Amino acid sequence: MKEYSQPAAYARLSGSADNPGLQGIAYFYPAPFGGVLIEAEVYGLPYQSVPINSQFYALHIHENGDCTLPFDKTGSHYNPNNLPHPQHAGDLPPLLGNQGYAYSAFYTDRFELPDILGRSLIIHSSADDFTTQPSGNAGTKIGCGVIVQNVMYPPG
Repeated sequence: MKEYSQPAAYARLSGSADNPGLQGIAYFYPAPFGGVLIEAEVYGLPYQSVPINSQFYALHIHENGDCTLPFDKTGSHYNPNNLPHPQHAGDLPPLLGNQGYAYSAFYTDRFELPDILGRSLIIHSSADDFTTQPSGNAGTKIGCGVIVQNVMYPPG
């Protein structure tokens, strides 16, 4: 089994015009048995000044890697198999923010790293309800980052 100290890809997240303090980074590591391990850390989420406040935020991979404000060019959820929500390849577990901070690490086997390079990682203003079509009624896009290959990643 190969182990890597560097992620194979990453996305630097920045906030929307209404959330300019939002920033973060997500790292993408290939799992040795297929799929991807994703680690995300985000600061400046809404409600950071509300004491003892926790809030869920939807996290999705979208088709297009264009994070030009107001994030309206990111397209739909990444869904190469044309499945209903929440079975899109780009449907990810939600972030749990606590006073504006969130950390998450999880595994998915819905795609491999080459499939998502150049796409966008999106944070939405609300929790995904995992039911409403086509995107879970997740609210507006408040954070965006383009998934790019890490040039420091060790070759094959």
